[in-house]
Amino acid sequence: MIRYVQMNPQRLATKRLMPGFFRVQHDVEIAGRKYDTIGNIKILQAELFAPVHVRSVWVEDAERHGDDKRLRDYKNGCIAAARKGTVMVSPFISPHEKAVLDYLLLEHHTIIYIADNGFGEYYKPASALFDAVAEGRMLILSPWQHDPEKKHVTRAECVAMNQMAEEICNAPITT
Repeated sequence: MIRYVQMNPQRLATKRLMPGFFRVQHDVEIAGRKYDTIGNIKILQAELFAPVHVRSVWVEDAERHGDDKRLRDYKNGCIAAARKGTVMVSPFISPHEKAVLDYLLLEHHTIIYIADNGFGEYYKPASALFDAVAEGRMLILSPWQHDPEKKHVTRAECVAMNQMAEEICNAPITT
């Protein structure tokens, strides 16, 4: 908590230096769907996109049979693709997807992050996401309005967000 309070002046200065990255843009159409966005909208002009979606069958194989090869190969493949310039797209829901996100952030790759709740009036991304937005390496999307009461993401929302990631990766981008 102390670190958070100490960083407030720096975050405010960053937001003032990069106001375009931290201002919510409404109704940005991507693959036929409208999103509110925060971050670098120019990321949508990239040539290559790939979803990060860890399949439950891979996790089950790893947990039940001790065979995590497909899971490791997939996660390593995501990082390898990002190293070659592919923009990774995901809601990063599962712990394995979050692990991929951590590596993407650590290595300063470009990311499109699909959020499960909209952006409130004073929204700012947390910690590493904030830094990625400030550096122009991240675009955060949400198709939903902000709900201050929302605490948990539902299974239906998870499925919908994974579908959105697939749509973004497979459709021509028009902004």
